Amino acid sequence: MIIKLSLQDDEMVDQIWRLQHIAYRIEAEKIGFYDIPPLLDTHETLRNCGETFYGCLSEDGELIGAVATAHESPGSLTLMRMMVHPDHFRKGIAGRLIRHVLDEHLNIPLFIVSTGAKNEPAVALYRKFGFVPFDTFEVAPGVELTTFHRRAGKLA
Repeated sequence: MIIKLSLQDDEMVDQIWRLQHIAYRIEAEKIGFYDIPPLLDTHETLRNCGETFYGCLSEDGELIGAVATAHESPGSLTLMRMMVHPDHFRKGIAGRLIRHVLDEHLNIPLFIVSTGAKNEPAVALYRKFGFVPFDTFEVAPGVELTTFHRRAGKLA
């Protein structure tokens, strides 16, 4: 089940923070860059990030996957963070989170997401959901970030 997460709930912020640090360390290893912004978050910066979080909880209530969104410009929604606990990789959780965001925001004409160009699983996931590469730029020596766009429309 996908639910909206509250950044006013200290326990939930702690669960997001822990999940984020576990998941983004793996991305950092894949792309060879350890200054990924989510790895620099504190509980306080996470609580005040202004993003909307949706999460997937296990049967015992533990957060096993989450996505965060933000309206960075009129007419678009950016997927700011995507994270799944490594124990739950390849179970469709990230796909369910993306589908939830797309279905919840049918009135948004443009969706944007970025990931490390070397993060092949994330690149494949976004392409599967109709995101197309729009721009690639270097964020640090030898580290490229690819931005993807997806036009509105209900998924099949």
